[in-house]
Amino acid sequence: MTSPDPAASPVAPTASAWNVPNGLTVLRIIMVPLFLWLLLTQSGDSEPHRWWAAVVFAVASLTDWLDGELARRRELVTNFGKVADPIADKALMGSALIGLSSLGELPWWVTVVILVRELGITGLRFWVIRRGVIAASKGGKLKTMLQAIGLLLLILPLTGLLHSLGLWIMYAAVVVTVVTGIDYVFQALRLRRATGGGS
Repeated sequence: MTSPDPAASPVAPTASAWNVPNGLTVLRIIMVPLFLWLLLTQSGDSEPHRWWAAVVFAVASLTDWLDGELARRRELVTNFGKVADPIADKALMGSALIGLSSLGELPWWVTVVILVRELGITGLRFWVIRRGVIAASKGGKLKTMLQAIGLLLLILPLTGLLHSLGLWIMYAAVVVTVVTGIDYVFQALRLRRATGGGS
């Protein structure tokens, strides 16, 4: 979830950082170490841990959607949420990418491309944060959905067609990730120029 464009949906003046959407964001961050531990535990029969890792990942991903819906519907979009929510998303997705690649279940080049893009866009957001927020695009939301579905299929202890499907979904996610990343760069440059920002 990425906060909506403030030009179209301004932050409510009474919105406090102490609210349910931000609490869900913090919860998602707290769940990341638990998810990683479950995913990387390989002693004995690791299959139950993989199922539990998938459950934690799915619940954490659900909070990503839920906090955005609550923030918009109840006008609880805050500056804290604008910063913390993308960080929570990238911590969850990044841990899944690195964990799966370290287990040999996802090519490292996929992880590197996605992480470079995500870290770069996070840097761009901070670069222009005083001048505005880079709004989420439909492509960005599609990217997030593809990554979540593909990673979930790979986290589950599946074999055969379903495991291969997870890989192909991740390959599609890479394409959307790169395309939307380029679009975000142009958005940031336009925002800087429109507000008179220098380099």
